[in-house]
Amino acid sequence: MTFADMGLRPELLEGISRLGFEAPTPVQAEVIPVLLETARDVVALAQTGTGKTAAFGLPVLERLDLELSAPQALILCPTRELCMQITRDLQSFASCLPTVRVLAVYGGADIRPQLSALRRGVQVVVATPGRMLDILRRNAVDFSKIARIILDEADEMLNMGFEEDLEGILSTVPDEAQTFLFSATMPREVEKIARKTMKNPVEITVGTRNAGCENVSHEYYVVQAKDRYRALRRIVDMSPRMYGIVFCRTRLETQQIADHLSVDGYNAEALHGDLSQQQRDSVMGKFRKRHVQILVATDVAARGLDVTDLSHVINFTLPDDLNSYTHRTGRTGRAGKEGIAASIIHLRERFKVKHLEHATGQTFTRRPVPTGDEISRVRLMTLAERVRDTDTGADLVDRHIDEMSALLEDLPKEEVIKRFAAIELHRMLLFYREAPDLNEDVQSRFQDRRPGPRGADRAPRTRGGPRPDTADKVELVMNVGSVNGLTPKKLMTLVNVSNRESSIDIGRINIFKIQACFEVPSADAQGVIDAFAQGRVDHNGRKVMVGPAGSPQPGPAPARTPLRQGPPTSADHADKPRKPGRGQGGAKNRR
Repeated sequence: MTFADMGLRPELLEGISRLGFEAPTPVQAEVIPVLLETARDVVALAQTGTGKTAAFGLPVLERLDLELSAPQALILCPTRELCMQITRDLQSFASCLPTVRVLAVYGGADIRPQLSALRRGVQVVVATPGRMLDILRRNAVDFSKIARIILDEADEMLNMGFEEDLEGILSTVPDEAQTFLFSATMPREVEKIARKTMKNPVEITVGTRNAGCENVSHEYYVVQAKDRYRALRRIVDMSPRMYGIVFCRTRLETQQIADHLSVDGYNAEALHGDLSQQQRDSVMGKFRKRHVQILVATDVAARGLDVTDLSHVINFTLPDDLNSYTHRTGRTGRAGKEGIAASIIHLRERFKVKHLEHATGQTFTRRPVPTGDEISRVRLMTLAERVRDTDTGADLVDRHIDEMSALLEDLPKEEVIKRFAAIELHRMLLFYREAPDLNEDVQSRFQDRRPGPRGADRAPRTRGGPRPDTADKVELVMNVGSVNGLTPKKLMTLVNVSNRESSIDIGRINIFKIQACFEVPSADAQGVIDAFAQGRVDHNGRKVMVGPAGSPQPGPAPARTPLRQGPPTSADHADKPRKPGRGQGGAKNRR
C-alpha cells in the first residue's frame, strides 16, 4: 500500500513526497484508511516513534473545509515540545496547501500572539490542555465548528493530571465531533476517559498492548547500589557513539548525575522541572543538534520529547510502573532503527525485571558490567577506526609532513601509535588501568547473602554485641535527617555519587530527626568528608555536609545541634532506629 492508494488529495501527496516519505508505516497503514472512511470515534494504541502524527494528521488535513477559516480540528497533547513538533509536521504535510493554517497553543510563552492568530482565523489548533483551557475561559475562541478532536499521548496527559482540564475542554466542542484517542499504553485512566467521552469507538492496536518497541533491545546490569554511577560511566564508555537519555527518578538525582558526568568529561545536560522554559529550550536545542551527547532527565520533564536517532535509553533507576518504562524505552528504536534500553539495578530489584518481562512480553538480557580492560580495548579500536577513516583534506598537513616525519623518525611505528593513543585517551586509560570488576563485587555480595549451614563459616555474635564487620570502621555524621526526607537508600546514593572515583562500603546507618550517622572504612573517611566539602551535593534544597561523629558541625556548614548520644526520646519516636539488620541499621544496608 502507498499513500496514493489511500485517496489523499494530490496536494498532500506532494507535501509527503517532498518530505521523502515513500510508504506508510504499519500504524499509518492501519489508521489512516479508518479515519478517512468512518464517522465513528477511534482508539489507536501504538508506541511512540511509529509515525502517529502522520496517522492522524493526514486524515485531519484531508477532511478540512479549506473555505472555512474557523477551527475545525483540535489536537491536544501533553507538552510544549510535542505541541510544537506536531504543528511543524502538519505544516510540512500541508506545504502545498497554502490556505491551511495550523496554530500551536502552549504555556510558557506570551499568550497575546496566540490570541491574535486565533482572531485572524485558523483551521487546526494544536494545544496543551492548560493553555487551551486558559484561552477558553477568556472566550477567545469559538469551537462550534470543531469536527474532529485528537487526544495524542492520552496516557501521558492523564499521568500529568490533566483529566479535569480535558473534560473542561471537551465540554466546549459539539457533541457530534469525532474523537480520535492515541496512546502508547492503555491504563485504566485512559479506558475511563474513553468510556466517558467516546461513543462506541473502534479500537486499533498496532503491535501488542502495553508492549515496548520491537526494535529495542532490553538489557540490564546488576550492581551494588553504591556502584550505580560507576556502572553508568562504564556503559557510556563502552558505547563511544552513544546518543541517548539517562532517566532518573528525582530532580535532585537528575541534576547531580548530570553535574558529575560533566565534571568527569562527558557532554551531558540535565532536564527537570526546576529549569525555566528558556533553560529547557536551550538544553533541548543543544541535544537535538547533538551538541549534547547525554540528556539526564526525569520522566515528567521528558514527556512528549520527539528526538530521533537515539541509540540508548538508560534507566539509572527503574520506574515504579510499567507505563513509565514503556514511555522511556519508546524514545529509542524509532522509525525502524534499532535501540538499546539499559537498566542499572541492584540485587533486590531483580523481581522488577521479571515483572517487566512478563508485562511487556519482551526478553530482558542480563549483561555483565564492562571491565576496565574491555572498555580500554573498545575505545582504542574506535580511535584506530577514526584514524583509518579520517580524510585529512588537501594540503592541511602536507606542508609540514616532512618536518613531522623527521621529528618522529627515531620512533618505531608501534611506538608512534601507542603515544598518539595515550595522548588521545590518556585520562580514560589511566582511570581504567586498575579499575575493579564490578561484577565480582556483586557476585561476592550475593554469595555473602546466601544462607549456609548453621554455624558454618559464620562468626558468632551475641545479642547487643558489636558486629564482626565494624572493625576498622569509623562513624561519620551528615547534616540532614528524617525531616529532610533522608532514607538509608538516599544516604548511600549521596555518599557514593559524591565519591565518583571510588566505591564506599557503608556500614550501619542511623537516621535521626535532623542528622544521620553512618559507618565507613577508616581509610575512606577523610575522602568522604573532603568529597562533600569540595563538591556541591544537595538533598531537597539543602547543601549536604559530612564530618566526624561527635563534631558539632559536619564539614564547614553552620553549627547545628550536636547529635544526641543514646536513644531518641518519645518526642521524635518516628526517628527511632530499628533493630540491627532491619530497615535503617545493620549489615543489610551495605549495598
